[in-house]
Formats: sequence, structure tokens, C-alpha cells
Amino acid sequence: MEQDGFGAALRHLREATAPESVGLPAGRRRTRGLRREELGDLAGMSADYVRRLEQGRSHPSAAVVNAVARALRAGRADYERLCALAGYAAAEGQVPTELGPGATRLLERFADTPVVVYDAAMNVVAANSTFLALEHWDLAGDRWDWNVAWRAFCSPFDGFQQSAADATDHESVLVARLRAAVLRYPADTSLAALVDEMRTRSARFDGQWRAPRPVEVYESSAAFTRSDGETLTLAGNLIAIPGDDLAAVMLTAAPGSADAVKLAEVVGAVDGPAVVKVGRAGPG
Repeated sequence: MEQDGFGAALRHLREATAPESVGLPAGRRRTRGLRREELGDLAGMSADYVRRLEQGRSHPSAAVVNAVARALRAGRADYERLCALAGYAAAEGQVPTELGPGATRLLERFADTPVVVYDAAMNVVAANSTFLALEHWDLAGDRWDWNVAWRAFCSPFDGFQQSAADATDHESVLVARLRAAVLRYPADTSLAALVDEMRTRSARFDGQWRAPRPVEVYESSAAFTRSDGETLTLAGNLIAIPGDDLAAVMLTAAPGSADAVKLAEVVGAVDGPAVVKVGRAGPG
């Protein structure tokens, strides 16, 4: 890796970036471009780490290269140059949203278990009728009504309640997956807009974005309240679907519990397709 070359290129881009071009006030400045503190804040890292990168004292990962490029809103040529200097291939493209065969089979084979599938940006792509029968997913009329992270931080459901410990685990996973998506798909403007809006709307999300918590477990429990007032407590387990860059959450009740009996009643009353694609206007 041309470490000194990467550091020099990063510093040049930082100093050539007008604050207003990345959403910061210009104000009166003694130096041109962005301050290291500002770049660090935008990229989710410390100013000291930015300094070490520029001085060639730290080896940037591919994720770091993508993060600083996105923070600087670097053009394709500059982004590819940073990647080349750091020794990585440039990422590109949009977050895939197609419901591939793997996810389709999962929904079809577990039609009697609530399952929801979402993309790398946490947008729900599809669910089965059993998941929709939980009746907790209301629509608020927002652009990101079907985004799991948006609903958790900015537009929570009345029919979805978690303990403090479970909410901590759940939110840690959401932030980690969004951060990973931003690094893999730096050219996806919709994803960037989602993150920017969430950081503006939710101080809790912004704080975790700046200082993400480590993911301890990929499972959490929640109480789902249906329209008839009945509540079921279910555990959600995350299942990766790597070929399509999708993920699924499967909801189950504790064996032999009252919730298991209630869930069986819900499943028995379901009369709908195994695969329901969803979108901004609702299922269909």
C-alpha cells in the first residue's frame, strides 16, 4: 500500500472540500477546506485517527476508505484513487432489493412462522402472511415507513415494545448493519439520505452512529400487540441470506408457553400467501 500517498491524497481532498458542499456552515475559517474534527465527525472516527491516516501512521481498512470518501462526497475518480492508493478495489452500485430464490424459499418453507426479509439498508422487501397477522406494523405515511431502523429510532410502533436490555441489543444490530451497508454501497444516495435524516431526527441514533456499541447477540425479544389487544412475546433471530445480500428475522415463541399457544391460534387463522412483497404504500 502506498501509505504516504494515501495520506497525502486524503489531506488534499479534505482541504479542497468546501464545508457547505458537505452540509456544514462555511463561517470564518483560518484554513481552507474541512478541519480534521469535521471530517472525523462526518466519517464516524476521531480527529486523531484522521491525523494518523494523513501522516501515514495508520493502515486504513476498506471500510475506512469508503467512510472518508462518502464523508467528503468524493467523486468517482477521487474515490477510485483513494482505493487504489490503499490497495483495495472500489465498491459500487446500489443496495440490492430483489427478493432472490433463497429468501423466497425461506418464506415459503416457514409459512407457519412469522418471517420478515429486509435488504442491507434495513428496508423490508417481503414478509409472509403470518408476520403481517401480528398486526403491529402500522403505516405513518413517512418515506421510510418500511425501514426497520427508521421505525425503531424515528417512528416507533405502538404495538412493539421491548425491555431496555432487548432494545439495546436490537438497536446495536440496526446501527451495525446500516454502517456496514454505507461502507459497501457508498454510491447509494437513498441510503445516504436515510442515514442523514436519521441522524437529524434521532439524537439517540446519532449518538450511536458516532460511537457504535458492539453487537453482543443477534437475538432480542419483543411484545407484539395485535389490534384486538392481545399481546404475544416473541424472540427474533437474524438469519443472513448472503447470496442476495438480504437478511431475515424469524419470530418464535418459547416452547410450551402461553405465547406459543397464542401464536398457534394466529397461525391457524392466517389465510394468505406465503410471500408478500411490501413497499412504501403497504403490502401487495
